[in-house]
Amino acid sequence: MSYVARDDRPVDKAARYLEVEAEILAVLDGEPNIVARMATVSSMLSDAFEDFFWTGFYVVDPGKDRELVVGPYQGTLGCLRIAFGRGVCGAAAETGQTQIVDDVHAFPGHIACDGRTESEIVVPVFDASGALIAVFDVDATRRSAFDGVDADALERLLGKVFG
Repeated sequence: MSYVARDDRPVDKAARYLEVEAEILAVLDGEPNIVARMATVSSMLSDAFEDFFWTGFYVVDPGKDRELVVGPYQGTLGCLRIAFGRGVCGAAAETGQTQIVDDVHAFPGHIACDGRTESEIVVPVFDASGALIAVFDVDATRRSAFDGVDADALERLLGKVFG
């Protein structure tokens, strides 16, 4: 699948991620607030890829043991809380590994926050000390929308923004 850059030229997905990464890093330069950083990442990635209909963060809740709470996002109503190990987001939090799900309906324990979701990628977000601070969730309305290109690009971007 090809994507369109801001100047309307077609680019491949990896190239589009590099462009968006540069834009996000430029906007965030000097901004220390984590909520502002999360909101910016969610907003800019949501706008950058046609397949992304929900983009957002589930933040580790320091007041609850092994629980995520919804953070900044773009899209329809998200789940408010997700336990570690539950659903795709909980699996990413539990394992510390990116989860790519081609068909969410076949994923054991999938949490259907929006019935239009067909595929999903969830990337764990770590701070500079290596502690899990959140997961970044992207949903698509078509199956098999995500692959290793998405995983590599999102892991790299989130590492630069929050690491």
